Amino acid sequence: MKRPIYYDTETTGLRPAEDRIIEIAAYDPLKKSAFCHLINPEVKIPIEATRIHGITDEMVQQSPTFIEVGQKFAVFCEGEVVLIAHNNDQFDQHFLIAEAKRAGIHFPEWSMVDSLKWARKYRPDLPRHSLQFLREIYDIPVNTAHRALDDVMILYQVFSAMIDDLSMEQVVTLLASKESIDKMPFGKYQGKPLDKVPKEYISWLSKQGVFEKPENSALKAAFDKITSSPVL
Repeated sequence: MKRPIYYDTETTGLRPAEDRIIEIAAYDPLKKSAFCHLINPEVKIPIEATRIHGITDEMVQQSPTFIEVGQKFAVFCEGEVVLIAHNNDQFDQHFLIAEAKRAGIHFPEWSMVDSLKWARKYRPDLPRHSLQFLREIYDIPVNTAHRALDDVMILYQVFSAMIDDLSMEQVVTLLASKESIDKMPFGKYQGKPLDKVPKEYISWLSKQGVFEKPENSALKAAFDKITSSPVL
């Protein structure tokens, strides 16, 4: 049985190929152990990034680089585990992969779960799916948002509430399943049969880049089946 490990990263920016991880944190609820390390990115931290997470150049100046922290993180995540992060598919895992490649570290092929993808898939009734919004919905006490370990502990509580008594194996299987979509899952036409959604609205969604998001690939495929021309 795979055990969950919740994790989060703070970075110098949004581009894995160019930006760097400056903090990584994780929590193993079965072992009741936490992992949290600041990382010296060996580059300047943009003020825009500092405004979000509060981490400054001075704070990481004496910290180890990713090659040391990454190896410790791999040890922390030893065994049959599932790594869970909010927006993992679009953010955290890409930074882990990029940093490991730069550092010459070989990470195992961990199973991974994106809790944002889960929330969008199984809580389409909600208008937003940010971690802090979900925290409010599930009545989780507030903490210091945007520092890695604080967000990890919130994620652990939120995701545990969302999946209830499902095992990690069931969670991974359900997220990987390609369920057919016959009703609009969000927006002004939420709940309306797809074949009744106006073409103008579908075109507007396409122009907004909605169908480019991985979590909406099944919706795009469903529209492609019922329209005369593929959704661009």
